[in-house]
Order: sequence, then C-alpha cells, then structure tokens
Amino acid sequence: MKIGVPKEIKPQENRIGLTPESVKELVSNGHEVLIENGGGFEAGFENDQYKSSGAKIVEKAEDIFNDSEIIVKVKEPLSSEVKMIKENQIVFTYLHLAAAKELTQGLVDSKSICIAYETVTDNKGRLPLLAPMSAVAGRMSVQAGAHCLEKNQKGRGLLLGGAPGVEPGNVVILGGGVVGENAAIIATGMKAKVHIIDKSEKRLNELSKIFGDKIIPEHSDKTDLNKLISNCDLLVGGVLIPGAEAPKLVTKDMIKNMKRGSVVVDVAIDQGGCIETSKPTTHAEPTYIVNDIVHYCVANMPGGVPRTSTIALNNATLPFLLKLAGDGYKKALLEDNNFLAGLNVCQGKVTYKAVADTFGHNFVPPKEVIN
Repeated sequence: MKIGVPKEIKPQENRIGLTPESVKELVSNGHEVLIENGGGFEAGFENDQYKSSGAKIVEKAEDIFNDSEIIVKVKEPLSSEVKMIKENQIVFTYLHLAAAKELTQGLVDSKSICIAYETVTDNKGRLPLLAPMSAVAGRMSVQAGAHCLEKNQKGRGLLLGGAPGVEPGNVVILGGGVVGENAAIIATGMKAKVHIIDKSEKRLNELSKIFGDKIIPEHSDKTDLNKLISNCDLLVGGVLIPGAEAPKLVTKDMIKNMKRGSVVVDVAIDQGGCIETSKPTTHAEPTYIVNDIVHYCVANMPGGVPRTSTIALNNATLPFLLKLAGDGYKKALLEDNNFLAGLNVCQGKVTYKAVADTFGHNFVPPKEVIN
C-alpha cells in the first residue's frame, strides 16, 4: 500500500508522522512510503535518512495527498489539507474532533476514512496511542509552568522547588491519568508540594503506591476544589473524556480567587480545555493573562520537543499502521474492536458517538458503515 506523510503545517508543529526507522519497517513489509521534502527536519530527521530507509522524497503536499492510499500525520488536518483529502482515502492521525466542528464537517464531506489516534483503546480501556503524547505533555506541563512562575514571565517570582529555608511551591493536578501521573513525576522531582485530584479511589491508591508521601491524593467528591486552587501556585489541567469535549471543572470565579501571578497549564486544551478561562495558544505566543493569572494553553505541547515526541508516538502507532496497510482498513478494524474504536468518520458518516452527539450529527455504528 502507498503511505504518504506530509509535513505538518500547524504553527510550531515540528513532529512528523513517521521516523526513518518506521519507514524501513513499512518498506520491508512491501509498502511504498512518500515523505514530503524536509518534513522531518525540525525533529532531527534528514531527507537522506528517509531515502536510506526506502522512502521517496516528494516536493509538494498536494502530490502526497494525490498519490497516497493512507495519509499519516501527527496533528489534525488544517482546512488547506482537508481540501486535498480524497474519497475513500485513509487518514490516520490525532483528530480531537469533539473540539472541532468545521473539521468534523470537512471530513464528513470528504467521504474519507478517518481513524483518530486518541480514541483507539486497549483491552483495559486505556488509550495506547494517546498515552505517549499525554506522558510528554504531562511532563512538559510542570516544566512550562515552573518557567511561567518566573517574574520575567509575569509569574509570582517563585521557584517551584523552593530553596534551603524556603517553602516549595504548591502544585494542584486535576486528573490522575497519564497526564497527571507524568506531571507528578516532574513536580515531585522538583520537590514541590503536589496535590492530585481524581474521582477514582482506586486510581488515587495506585498513585499513592507510586509516589508514597511525595503527593497528597484528593478525591474530587471530598475536596473543596475552590479552596485547593486558591492556595496553589501552579494548576495543571489534565482531565480527559475519550473522544469528547473536556469538562469545565475550574470556573472563572475559581481563577479569580487564585494568587496573583499563579500559573494555569491546561493540557486538556486539545479537547476544549478543562478550565473555563482557557483558550488555545501556540509555542510562539504560549501565554496570556486573565485576572492576573498566567495561562499556558499550547494546543500541541509535545510539538515543542519533536524528536522525543515523534519517536515515542511511532513506538505506539507503528504496529497499528502495519496492520492497517497490510490488511486494509476493513479487515484491520473488524478483527480488532480496540482499533475499531479509533474510527471517527467513515465515508460521510460520523462513527464516534461522542463526536456525533457534540455536533448533532447522526451517529452510525462503525461496523454498520464498514459492512
């Protein structure tokens, strides 16, 4: 099968859909791979590396879309890319459609087959293709938040880890999933005081076993969230509902009660954000101020560390891509319900219920469309 990888065009998005190692694996399995010229440069992958792995370097994105049966990307297609997607073409990438009405309609109109990394599941209900980027974003959230707390970034002028004789900063992490756990790894490593809020007692117990007395687990139903947030220096939003818009857990009034110069990092911004005052930002202009609170809401945080992110993502996505290219999408999806969960749009139908419900589309079960 012919697989095309266009260069990412979202602002400051420096990742690429395939590494040279992944290309080598695909080519050895009899597939043809097209890479847009310079597509991997910002992630540290040169054209010559792709050529040595068996890829063909293509000058224009238009030629990638015209000649490929499968399009492999990292971020959701932008409007200029949606126009190039063909009927029955397979698009395999992050989509985050619950926060993207126009994109959803564009993909429906294209009559393509759109499989979202972020809704593919495993046998335990986890999200194996979202997890690597959630881990990166979780770790980056505290790194970015600590930087934003510096005075020249309009923060409180506070060192998150404190200093001899000086109390460390107070970190509140909303959500104890992959983002929350990885945020806690960095925050506890910095010696900050860390609260993790989650609704699952079981998950909080797991986190307590991992971190011991380095964290303070907080059950969401038994915690005064407003009080906890008002006392924190760094608030990390890492709450996710698979395939759906993130719930707004933090209100404008809660933000007003935070200390001047405190920092909010909303990792859930890809899915609309879990903080009412959040709006998407970019790596070029990552922050803005609301009520004297610094907001960092970069919608593609892992794009800031593209080499790490691209390799981590490929480690997770390549087995699925090999199956998709080797068996065709119908066989690959029908034989694996976990992979089938990734099908969001197919031949003009919305096949992921949370997306259909969000925008009022008619939901069609994916097996009905494929069969």
